[in-house]
Amino acid sequence: MTDKPLTILFMPESAYGPTNNCIGIGDVLRRRGHRVVFAAETSWKGKLEALGFEEDLVDLEPPAEEEQDPGQFWKDFIRDTAPEYRKSTLAQLETVIKPIWQALIDGAKYCEPRLKEIIERVRPDVVVEDNVLAFPALMTAGVPFVRIVSCNPLEVKGPGIAPPFSGLPAGGTGWAEFRAEYDRTHREMWTAFNEWVVEQGAPPLRDLEFVHEGNANLYVYPEIIDYVADRPLDDSWTRVDSSVRETEEEFTLPDIPGDGSLIYFSLGSLGSADLELMRRVISVLGRTPHRYIVSKGPLHEEIELAPNMWGAEFVPQTKIIPMVDLVITHGGNNTTTEALHFGKPMIVLPIFWDQYDNAQRIDETGLGVRLDTYGFADEELTGAIDRLLADTELRARLAAAGEEIRGRDGLRAAADVIEKIAAK
Repeated sequence: MTDKPLTILFMPESAYGPTNNCIGIGDVLRRRGHRVVFAAETSWKGKLEALGFEEDLVDLEPPAEEEQDPGQFWKDFIRDTAPEYRKSTLAQLETVIKPIWQALIDGAKYCEPRLKEIIERVRPDVVVEDNVLAFPALMTAGVPFVRIVSCNPLEVKGPGIAPPFSGLPAGGTGWAEFRAEYDRTHREMWTAFNEWVVEQGAPPLRDLEFVHEGNANLYVYPEIIDYVADRPLDDSWTRVDSSVRETEEEFTLPDIPGDGSLIYFSLGSLGSADLELMRRVISVLGRTPHRYIVSKGPLHEEIELAPNMWGAEFVPQTKIIPMVDLVITHGGNNTTTEALHFGKPMIVLPIFWDQYDNAQRIDETGLGVRLDTYGFADEELTGAIDRLLADTELRARLAAAGEEIRGRDGLRAAADVIEKIAAK
């Protein structure tokens, strides 16, 4: 810790996962007496200020005429591209991954002037970015830069690990083909973006990388599923086993009919916009003897729950997961790491981006089950539920792992790194 009050500028991606990650770390720093400012996307207006942070917000595209929900841009994007998620991860490189990168690039270019104004006005001692893309203004601010990886850490590439976004197993099968297709589909776009980054005065990017490494680098992933043995990292990197925010309200479990196990079902704020998928899973779960808490997401009014369920548009996930026996998830990094933080087994139904990598990692480490999101048979899902609930050895192993993860106190470990690099 440092006795000198710091000004810390966070710039998270405009999705709930990275923003909530930064909220958790930022709250620790704020309570230590530091000034914490968020250069978040404009749809977060008022949400961060209510938690005690300063807001100096940016638009990633021309402002909408009407007020938008937080992260609305990505909710709309996911809804519009939903048919592509039924394709293989190899095919998604062209139809999902590349368009996401291009949308991110367009946003970075649009907000660059505004971001420079914010840095000039805020005058931070350190800049913290939780995003997958470079924003040159953050690299040319003249202060230490901290990168946070709150997606699956395959994003930090290496020859001994599977390529990111592939969901491929350890061992090398399919890696070369996937990497070649990534190069083919992304080379031209990356070259143009790298040229623009350099034109703004920032250092060039590494080959086919879309973001710089920082003076210090953090990544959120528990040791129990990490890739360190296959992809060692240098001393600039610090693993944060979990980053569970402490700003959520208290939660009282509603009365849910039935006496079966209690299970949490969430496809995340983005995946839950796929109504067809949500309804399919709810239909299967509704025929089991268990009870369910369902995160219904932005289209909550169009989702009807079964009698053995309770749910809402937003639910306090970090208060709910400790109460349940099993988590059914899309495999977003926040939910994956939070489930392990509280020692819960998972069934993972990946949809896009790093969710395939988390699903594969949970499955191949034996801590849960990966299913074919759009192709699973009803009995595959119900069978996985029964097996995981009955596996007392696994449940004991996860409970012990969760206790160890919680003891490492990831929020404060991350805050310590940020303070240390700023003090230098």
